[in-house]
Amino acid sequence: MTQPSTALLDAPTPPAAPRTLPRPPVAGAARALALFAAARLTGMLAVAVGAWLTGQKPFALLGRSWDSLWYAGIATHGYGARTLHFEAGVVHSDLAFFPLYPALIRAVHTVLPIGAGGAALLLAWAATLAAALGIHRIGEHLHGRTVATLLVVLWGLLPHSVVLSMAYTEPLLTALAAWSLYAVLTGRWLWAGTLAALAGLSRPNGFAVAAAVLATAAYEIVRRRGRVPHRLWTGAALAPLGWASYVLWVGIRKGDPLGGYFAVQRGWGSTFDFGAGSARFVRKMLLDGDRFVFAVTLLIVAVAVLLFALLVLDRAPLPLLVFSGVLLLITVGGSGFFESKPRFLLPAFPLLLPLACALARTARARPAHALLVVGVLAGLSVTYGTYLIVYAHTPL
Repeated sequence: MTQPSTALLDAPTPPAAPRTLPRPPVAGAARALALFAAARLTGMLAVAVGAWLTGQKPFALLGRSWDSLWYAGIATHGYGARTLHFEAGVVHSDLAFFPLYPALIRAVHTVLPIGAGGAALLLAWAATLAAALGIHRIGEHLHGRTVATLLVVLWGLLPHSVVLSMAYTEPLLTALAAWSLYAVLTGRWLWAGTLAALAGLSRPNGFAVAAAVLATAAYEIVRRRGRVPHRLWTGAALAPLGWASYVLWVGIRKGDPLGGYFAVQRGWGSTFDFGAGSARFVRKMLLDGDRFVFAVTLLIVAVAVLLFALLVLDRAPLPLLVFSGVLLLITVGGSGFFESKPRFLLPAFPLLLPLACALARTARARPAHALLVVGVLAGLSVTYGTYLIVYAHTPL
């Protein structure tokens, strides 16, 4: 009888292929932050060149223009030091600006030997990086590192992303919102509520963060039939306190606890009229023609509405839907300062998730196509941002 061959059994086992260790999360975040920082530094360099060519000062454009002057004034002199009176019913009071950013400016100015403008810029840049890291965490948690990196890059290349390099409150609000939403997604309710309260102290539309926390908490309470940990109840209770406390404080100061703050906003021409004022402005722009900035603003808001529809169709997590939806509702439904609407949408980074996912698929199939898209977006962002700051001379 023939014995079975043992050649295969006796053959030496080929060496195993070296295992590729997964990259640590820190490496992915560092790469995303590096790309984001490169985008924003390029934008700042373009602004600096444009400023020098036109005889202006880059620092003044970034740190002491438009709303930046109001924040620096509050940080230096407190509330009530600056009120501008125009025609009847138009009164610009510094009470319209929420207190967290000026308080932080004052703290940094007290500790470091720099002026209020420098402190404001330093805080804005630090908050921008913190926001980018929080956005990356959310993207990675939901869709992986590639989408997370692209989400951060797209946020840094928005047409109005130049505001992220200025002494404005959008970076601070976005940082607090991103980390609060990440805390909600990962079940850290105390952190979520605390950060939402701070977001409510940073900007009027910061209430969108509290709305996201409250809506998600309510959903969990209903889904679990009330069997939720006490941390959820506490986080939900904390979330709206920042926004509500400042609105109430201004109301008491104006002699109308519930309506005083909204009277201040009306003095600035800012009211919520379900979009009637915006519709009138768009009609005037379309019929009479107007500046280039207004046309771009209209396009950006329209794209934001489309992206929100895609976010809904993609069944994004509830907190991201509520946060983006409230910001979009406030932006579209509010009147006054039409050209500022894209800035109000800067914190609505979840709207970019459908684009980031689509770009990630393109990058896997056709890397050159994805690179071309990012390159075009970078060119448009840098060019338009420089135009806004240096040449347009329009309020942001």
